[in-house]
Amino acid sequence: MERVVIKELLGHARIGVAATVYAHVRLRLQRDAIDLLGNALRSSAEITGKPDDGDESPLCAVPVR
Repeated sequence: MERVVIKELLGHARIGVAATVYAHVRLRLQRDAIDLLGNALRSSAEITGKPDDGDESPLCAVPVR
């Protein structure tokens, strides 16, 4: 979402106020997203404690063209 829109929605007079006050929220959301991605990419051996024999389907798959 653009800063101008956020500024207007929150009622701040200047864009810099919204950018400064809420920047930490954006960084936290980025860290949370990175953690979620890291957890999703862990091997099944890390998650289940069992060795990966290659027979299981991936948790998530996208066809490659």
